[in-house]
Amino acid sequence: MSGPSLRAVRLTKRFGSFTAVDSLDLSIEGSKCVGFLGPNGAGKTTTLKMFTNMLFPTGGQAYINGIDVRHERKRALAQAGVLIETPEIYPSLSPREALRMVADLRGVPASEQRGRIDQVLADVKMTEWADAKVGRFSKGMKQRINIAASLVHDPPVVILDEPTTGLDPRGMAEVRSIIRDLKRGNRLVFMSSHILSEVSDVCDEVAFVNKGKLLFYNTLAELTASASAAGSTVYDLAFRRPLDDATVQGRIASLAGISRVDRLGPDRLRVHLSGGPDDAEPVLGAIVALRLGLLSFSESESALEQTYLRLIDRGD
Repeated sequence: MSGPSLRAVRLTKRFGSFTAVDSLDLSIEGSKCVGFLGPNGAGKTTTLKMFTNMLFPTGGQAYINGIDVRHERKRALAQAGVLIETPEIYPSLSPREALRMVADLRGVPASEQRGRIDQVLADVKMTEWADAKVGRFSKGMKQRINIAASLVHDPPVVILDEPTTGLDPRGMAEVRSIIRDLKRGNRLVFMSSHILSEVSDVCDEVAFVNKGKLLFYNTLAELTASASAAGSTVYDLAFRRPLDDATVQGRIASLAGISRVDRLGPDRLRVHLSGGPDDAEPVLGAIVALRLGLLSFSESESALEQTYLRLIDRGD
């Protein structure tokens, strides 16, 4: 394989009579962010723990950059930065001191440590607090340091387990911004989540898992196109000022090519188109021509939501 990669081959984990991961086959390659999506208890964290040798599989194999994690653990994990759950940092340490400890454990040469630590602190936007005590930090700031620790040895693969769990909205936005930047520089990011908007915001591809089984793996673009082919082309629109119901129903919903308009807020709408993606341009152009103060439009994450619910409801 060329480029960073992760591969599971019939990966299985049983706890007694309970099967947490069931013959999972998944192959990911290239510089991108892949969301590992599923409800709580779907097997996401168990899978990540087998990829990082925190749990031994009952059957099958996990590979990082083509290296068998179980049989060549040290060489495989040298290729990966890992953040599973939420590790604690000694509160009396500064970020620079904590990262120096991690760099030592990761075998980063002493001559390179200062440069690497400065770089990862910049990557997670924590340079200003490099020498402050971690015990004074918010949960979001601590999580940024945890992400920095996963990057200090400059790994080509980064594995994150629900990295925004427990953060407030600002902390979630900060961590998502960092994750969007991580895939640059020929880096593969594999991120578990159960938050649809998070996956839609930061990921290029998505793998759905439920009851330990892989249900779907594809790009978000292909997922949206598939939903559109089934008559679900949907756009979310934001306007500069609130729109009254008469304007929404009388001027927007009546346009040719629009099958339904839903309100998301006083100045935000979700527009369902009767055609496919190729028919979207004239409809959106007609909305702009109404001069109602349209600020932005984007493909709705509802395609992801519809696919997610359909697959989960199948009960596989």
